[in-house]
Amino acid sequence: VQLVESGGGSLQAGGSLKLSCAASGYTSANYCMGWFRQAPGKEREKITSINAWGGTSYAESVKGRFTISKGSGKDILTLQMNRLKPEDTAMYYCVADTSTRFNCASASWVWGQGTQVTVSS
Repeated sequence: VQLVESGGGSLQAGGSLKLSCAASGYTSANYCMGWFRQAPGKEREKITSINAWGGTSYAESVKGRFTISKGSGKDILTLQMNRLKPEDTAMYYCVADTSTRFNCASASWVWGQGTQVTVSS
């Protein structure tokens, strides 16, 4: 599977942005998918995931502000980001699992190339 993220950009704090992840030849409904991010000088952070049954998990840093959803058609995964903060500035990566499982924590991820989100104060 090849993943292609889009929707990144630059905006001011408090704004909203929606990221999309496109793929071909992959049925998102059957697998865990998620979003990671990495800011300069910081470790990569898993911010959210969704399993094959629609169960979601969120990092505390984004809970209540970000929403992950599986889509249909070309955009198989989206991330709605609201009330963005400067600390949300990072490269955001879409990830997809290669096996069906309930617990996404043990997923074997395939990675997209990333899309940059920059939030200014």
